[in-house]
Amino acid sequence: MLLGHMGGPYFAKKDAGAWTVPKGEYEPDEPAWEAARREFREELGLPPPEGEAIGLGEVRQANGKIVTAWAIEADLDPASVVPGTFTMQWPPRSGRVQEFPELDRVAWFGLDQARAVIVTAQATFLDRLAEHSV
Repeated sequence: MLLGHMGGPYFAKKDAGAWTVPKGEYEPDEPAWEAARREFREELGLPPPEGEAIGLGEVRQANGKIVTAWAIEADLDPASVVPGTFTMQWPPRSGRVQEFPELDRVAWFGLDQARAVIVTAQATFLDRLAEHSV
């Protein structure tokens, strides 16, 4: 499974729980599938892969964000990723605004390896993917 390590200072020294499926927010009138493809492009700087998509459903993360995911079998070189960026005030209350990559690295994981590092709620996606791989 392709996962990205969340960028920015809060996750810089974390591994477990700091890896995520490429994702982002979308408007209520935007179809989830189209948003997922747009966010893939924005977060990874690459076109989303073509192929048969396996719906992995939705999960609600601890922060309340609902994430919808799909899996597509593809070959992607993590070295080709050109991540999108975001800005935030850092250090806190410093008045300095800095830019950080949305994902600071991307890697392929087997399901067991992914389970050890993925955001807790997203582990449900691994279970659902495993059901399709049997």
